[in-house]
Amino acid sequence: MTQPSSAPLFIAPAADEKGRDEQIYQHVLEAIVEHRLAPGTRLPEDALAEVFEISRTGIRKVLQRLALERLVTLRPKRGAEVAQPSAQEAQDVLGARQLIEPALMDTIALRVSGQRLDALRALCDQEHQAQHSGRHSEAIQLSARFHVQLCALAGNQVLTEQVAHLTTRSSLIVAVYGSRRSVGCDCGEHADLLTLLEAGQGEEARTWMAEHLRRIRASLNVDEPVNETVDFHSIFKRR
Repeated sequence: MTQPSSAPLFIAPAADEKGRDEQIYQHVLEAIVEHRLAPGTRLPEDALAEVFEISRTGIRKVLQRLALERLVTLRPKRGAEVAQPSAQEAQDVLGARQLIEPALMDTIALRVSGQRLDALRALCDQEHQAQHSGRHSEAIQLSARFHVQLCALAGNQVLTEQVAHLTTRSSLIVAVYGSRRSVGCDCGEHADLLTLLEAGQGEEARTWMAEHLRRIRASLNVDEPVNETVDFHSIFKRR
């Protein structure tokens, strides 16, 4: 096949196929998280293949990966579109987290120490840096990882699996319906929670977590309109 005369928008010619897929995945993910691609926006394979200068097969693999993570919906005869959780689903997912996570704080306060605490603090630092550097999608992913690793300290595998599932779904909800304050200081710094847990203040930690999740839930805007006309070249232009 003849090599295009112009350089690809993002991918260096020497990048291997796996590296190309990963870069494109990250660019599409960030566009969803940063609201440059609104919920419900169609993602035509041919248009995206043209923008990223790869085959439709390559784009299809990226969209399938995003679909597995529930960021994209694949519809028969319609193709892919940015996932669009309903307002009720958004409320239900965050509501379920409000029931589970605060209830685990007393147990976690008795178990968190040493290397476990250091690992959680490292995640807090990374999340804080991502927030203040404008890396919104990274902050959302780090926040979800923090909640799962924290809840795992309670030692209940079933509840940990439930929290992991719910944080995946709520990461999507925050990505498409949240704002920067959904994972920012307005919703509380995770480092403050670790201070309470390290001091063995389980009851205070439970109250903190309940309020933290309430603020995230209140920060969501599920009524944003979908723009049917999308200029993918503009969205994914070189920055």
